[in-house]
Amino acid sequence: MGLSGDDCKVMFGVLHTIIWCLLRRLVQGPATEVDVAALRYQSVALQRQVPGRSRLTPWDRLFFSVIYKVNPRSLVNMLIVMPDTVVRWHRAGFRLFWKAKSSRLTGRPKVPAEIRELIREMSMDNPLWGAPRIHGELLKLGIDISQSTVAKYMVKRRGPPSQGWRTFLRNHADGIAAIDLFVVPTLGFKLLFGIVILGYDRREIIHTNATYHPTAEWIARQLVEAFPWDEAPQYLIRDRDASYGQIYQKRLSVMGIRDRPTAPRSPWQNAYVERVIGSIRRDLLNHVIVLNKRHLRTLLRRYVEYYDGYRTHLGLDKDTPLGRAIQAVGPISAMPQLGGLHHAYVRT
Repeated sequence: MGLSGDDCKVMFGVLHTIIWCLLRRLVQGPATEVDVAALRYQSVALQRQVPGRSRLTPWDRLFFSVIYKVNPRSLVNMLIVMPDTVVRWHRAGFRLFWKAKSSRLTGRPKVPAEIRELIREMSMDNPLWGAPRIHGELLKLGIDISQSTVAKYMVKRRGPPSQGWRTFLRNHADGIAAIDLFVVPTLGFKLLFGIVILGYDRREIIHTNATYHPTAEWIARQLVEAFPWDEAPQYLIRDRDASYGQIYQKRLSVMGIRDRPTAPRSPWQNAYVERVIGSIRRDLLNHVIVLNKRHLRTLLRRYVEYYDGYRTHLGLDKDTPLGRAIQAVGPISAMPQLGGLHHAYVRT
């Protein structure tokens, strides 16, 4: 936006006055007392002719600020404005000057937001890592920033770092298994007993079987079939059913497994295997009529193949216990499971 003719005249007048004052000071030295008295008298005379408060333009303010910069003692001789007003104008100009100077693209470039978020995520996911470790990981990812910058954007914690309960339980889950029995009526109104042995690590059904008479010897034999001698868990959780007799407990001791019975009438303490048995009933047994022991064994074996290999689980971030690869290429085909009760979808 251009300046008007009057503004140009005022601007050139102010510049002419400032230059004339500087040259006069260099040539003739500071103003004498007579000059100062003459200027004060002229200011008083102007104030008598102009009633009310004087309105000053930005160029007038610039003039007084420059005069104050050249000779701070000139505030004593100013009558049109107060000395504090001139000082305030000068400080406002100082702030504007440094604001304009600091707005230039100088100094160290700002760290991008995605890198700052990555540093925060690393420090939250790895509470035992410090700035040097995170800095090393970033260098391996091709992100070249200083270690002090990493320390600046890390999440600040109170007290020493500690793992969460989820991490603690996950680190111990591979050494825990659970066992439980469930009842299934047959076509002839007999009672079959099914057994499920579950691993806590990936919620994998390790072993299933069925019998009419679940004795302690039969349950102990199922442990041998489920766990090879070098793959037995450290703990085995069970309820307080009378079927787990002395033979079962001796077999546990020989295999190096520590028996962990739950409290009386507390099925929630063995919640994982209870949930699996509920899934077996909802997904399979509530929709079929079991003929005999052989039929139930076949159904359980097919369900284990479907459960471990194809059925996704919320507790595993919608993955399967055995792990299911993501297929993104090829036509989709439906594979019937459990006689068509469920289907597995794969790309061929």
